[in-house]
Amino acid sequence: MFDFANQAYTLLIITVIFGDLFTRIIVGASQSDPTDFRMGNLLWSVALSVSYLMVVITAPIAGAVMDQRHARKRFLLVSYVMCVVSTALLYFGQPGWVVLTMILIVISNYAYAMGESFIASFLPSLGPPEDLGWISGIGWGLGYVGGLVATIFALAFLGEVSLENFEKIRWVGPFASIFFLIAALPTFVYLRERTSTDLASHGPSPLALAADRLRNTYQNLGMLSDLKRLLVSIFFMTAGLYIVISFAFIYGAQVIGWDEPVRVLMFVTVQISATVGAFFFGWAHGLYGAKQTYVVTLILWVIAIASIWKTPQLTLLLNEWLELRWQAQYVFLGAGLLAGLSLGASQSAGRALVGMLTPETKAAEFFGLWSMVSKAAAIFGLLGLGFLQSKVGLENAIAFCLALMVLALIGVSRVNLNRGQQFANDWRDTQ
Repeated sequence: MFDFANQAYTLLIITVIFGDLFTRIIVGASQSDPTDFRMGNLLWSVALSVSYLMVVITAPIAGAVMDQRHARKRFLLVSYVMCVVSTALLYFGQPGWVVLTMILIVISNYAYAMGESFIASFLPSLGPPEDLGWISGIGWGLGYVGGLVATIFALAFLGEVSLENFEKIRWVGPFASIFFLIAALPTFVYLRERTSTDLASHGPSPLALAADRLRNTYQNLGMLSDLKRLLVSIFFMTAGLYIVISFAFIYGAQVIGWDEPVRVLMFVTVQISATVGAFFFGWAHGLYGAKQTYVVTLILWVIAIASIWKTPQLTLLLNEWLELRWQAQYVFLGAGLLAGLSLGASQSAGRALVGMLTPETKAAEFFGLWSMVSKAAAIFGLLGLGFLQSKVGLENAIAFCLALMVLALIGVSRVNLNRGQQFANDWRDTQ
């Protein structure tokens, strides 16, 4: 249910509506060229990167404190409230108010990303290792259902992203926050956290204990070599994925030049295909294996991003070969379909693999490290694309995303899942 709820933030704020609103309306075009939105694109990537840098710094410590004090649910509640409040305040972002809007994006996206890490830390205790892929797939699939419901209502009531429609579209922040607020309540009512009665009432502070546990983890991480290799692959995959999440609809508006009905159709296409992909690959995880499923999703990503990058050229080739008169925006829908199939599936498979290679006694701590790696990747990917597009344009800069997915494929090729699971089962704390 938390996955169902928080997708309203990801889709409405980061992917579909507010990112486009920020780059084209709040920041606006260059004074010398009304079609040049490179500054807005760069500031958008900077705001998101700052929020992810904050996650990189704080997530491992938070994870260690949660493991020590069995406080995952309390940390999750704090991040949830922070995200709901700051997202509602995005209503006050308006044309020219760039700094205020960036601050609110930093706070809300930081809170969302931390909550994503906190909820993921419950995964290893929700079932046996062989079922984690299916469980994770259910969560991600329900997430896209929640995003679909939230965004359909938002698009129906708020309309298009334009200066003329600003007074209506600015309500996207409060709408997303209310949806998140209500839909996540079952998590806090029904979710239970296993507790222990052996917590010391005296001694070092939780922060000092957390630092000791982190030091112990890093010192002994050598025995979890396959988890390290997996995290390298996830780093590159996530860097590319955050580019797609943060810039796909911006790319459609600025490079493809799609019409409003096509924008809506793209959203529906991606959401449905992402839901199907999350459930299907969650099922395939149990049938064919976690690593094989993850590899297939990466291959789909390579094909999808290559199609996005070369949409205009691909359109010309299809029209010539098949004697059609398609517009590039409709071929772009096909690329979106492929991206949707792999969008939730790659994240779900990666999260499940981390759960399979993680000692349960270190669940929150290692998922804090997973979150740190993912957000460091987001910084690398978003800043890389932001600066590249400022030099060569958004269309050419997307090739950077393609290279990242190829590197992710190379990284996962050295992961031995059986060996990694055995190491995780043999893990012993030295504290």
